Amino acid sequence: MKTRFAALGVASLLLAAPAIAQQLSIATGGTGGVYFPYGGGVGEVINNHVEGATGSAEVTGASVENVALISRGDSDLALALADTVYQAFHGEGAFEGRQVDELRAVMSIYPNAVQIVTLEGSGIETIGDLRGQRVSVGAPGSGTEVSAQTLLAANGITYDDFTPERLNFNETADALRDGDIAAGFWSVGPPTSSIMNLATTRDIRIIPMSEDEIANAIEVEPTFAPYTLRAGTYDGQDADVLTISTPNVMIVHEDMDEELVYNITRAIYENVDDLIAIHPAANDTTVAFSVASTPIPFHPGALRYLEEVGATVQDHQRP
Repeated sequence: MKTRFAALGVASLLLAAPAIAQQLSIATGGTGGVYFPYGGGVGEVINNHVEGATGSAEVTGASVENVALISRGDSDLALALADTVYQAFHGEGAFEGRQVDELRAVMSIYPNAVQIVTLEGSGIETIGDLRGQRVSVGAPGSGTEVSAQTLLAANGITYDDFTPERLNFNETADALRDGDIAAGFWSVGPPTSSIMNLATTRDIRIIPMSEDEIANAIEVEPTFAPYTLRAGTYDGQDADVLTISTPNVMIVHEDMDEELVYNITRAIYENVDDLIAIHPAANDTTVAFSVASTPIPFHPGALRYLEEVGATVQDHQRP
């Protein structure tokens, strides 16, 4: 009898034990951009508002690498630029011959502005002046490099015309500060810490794009859109700067549990103030922005939430 009651006691303890929370890996980017703090904010929203799940941000090489992490099942959620996501889903551009059509969108979260930075006195006034210079085009496997290559090629500039350096955001800022490069590309939600920090120690200049250059880029990459970087975004930036932007998309694998994706989607939209407190880019994390700019189908869990709130979803956004 004693043994029987002891066994029952153990069984009751096992039944009463709380379920172990599902740990979700969120692939982001380098620590000098917006992806990492934004992803950390998403993790906090999951921790606080999604029962049975926890989330943590992981440092990665950003968009292109993040697509591969989702495809292999090495990450659960990831942030990536819309052009990278679109190309991967359709097997085009950098993903020609290696289509990743198992990607699904949770939402578009905010637009990335292409910010081409040089130092005052460099003599670089336009993107054409990058010819013959040493230029950082972004980290290997990053959406920044995809965007840089696309917009330059659309305007008749290739890597043969300058010396490309593949540096992450912090490395690009350091190389500019030290005079090792003449200019650098960022594709990130402004303001971003690495440019902010650079602007406190050096006089920077953000290179504008002309309307014709923007039109050329959009003709090649339809996910691009004009964007005005407002005066005062960075120290010493006294005027608006015309450039282009690309939406950022939160992606998952098509096999991710529908109920889990639904709960994550609802938690983010209904607690977006938590994200805004971490980074102002989250002001654009809205249902309206998402349905206007997401380039691939939504995951069924995300689609269920959007339909519940009465959003008008485009045909290409349905699985």
